[in-house]
Amino acid sequence: MFEYCVDPSVLEGLRWASCYLTTGKHFLFYWSFLTVLTLLAVTAPAALAFGFGGAMLARGPLPLSWLGKTYIMAVRGVPDIAFFLFFVIALDQGIEYLRHVVVCPGWEDPIRQGNDFIVCSDAKTPNNSAPQLYHDVYGFFLAVFTYAIVFGAFAANVLFGAMQAVPRAQIETAEAFGMSPRQAFWRITVPQMWVFALPGLSNLWMVLIKATPLLFLLGIEDIVYWARELGGTKQAKFTDYPHGDWRLWYFLFLLVFYLAFTKLSEAILNRVMARLTHGQGTLGGAV
Repeated sequence: MFEYCVDPSVLEGLRWASCYLTTGKHFLFYWSFLTVLTLLAVTAPAALAFGFGGAMLARGPLPLSWLGKTYIMAVRGVPDIAFFLFFVIALDQGIEYLRHVVVCPGWEDPIRQGNDFIVCSDAKTPNNSAPQLYHDVYGFFLAVFTYAIVFGAFAANVLFGAMQAVPRAQIETAEAFGMSPRQAFWRITVPQMWVFALPGLSNLWMVLIKATPLLFLLGIEDIVYWARELGGTKQAKFTDYPHGDWRLWYFLFLLVFYLAFTKLSEAILNRVMARLTHGQGTLGGAV
């Protein structure tokens, strides 16, 4: 990046460090932080939407309640790492299978050939000739959808409990004033349930932050991937910036990043909680 970085072998001290930290791979490392933050920004509302839908199904009539409770139980009962590894493969193959049926109706060979899943080239998603950007965006979409499904189940359990926690007397009072059950739900239950749901959702947000390294399992080059890649021992014949095993320092940097981010999240969530509970009575009767 700098003019004096032409010959790294003659550099020392701060000049060597400034050149080393501005290599192309390090910029990919820095960019991966934006990938993680984007994942959180997109996944959080998506998971909340799945959670709200699951909670509404769970409290609905049969058989909808069975569907909602099965979704909550099934996803929460499977280890995250197993679900991520299974669901991404299943979703990817499902998309390619549907495309294969549409774009290659004359295909006669079986799709399942032993352990191989083979579709026509036009059904590949994305197409093999597509730019790398398409593959990256597609992989990121699969990651967001998988995170939303998993954490949506936990959010559904939290929101279902929060809906049940709203005093029944308030619902009955609203209905006595002429509100329909639907109006009482949207005007009474939904606005008040957030006070009961926020502690659980706050914990879920913290767990989601800690789960971002699972991106590495989905084939996305996240901050953990680059910390391991850049921190490993580099010999002079393979790189212009040889060094020993620096993984400790790279992962220490990630530790500081995650602690700082969770601390910021905690401060913001505390302010939101204080705003939601402002003016509400407590068990002791104070306001």
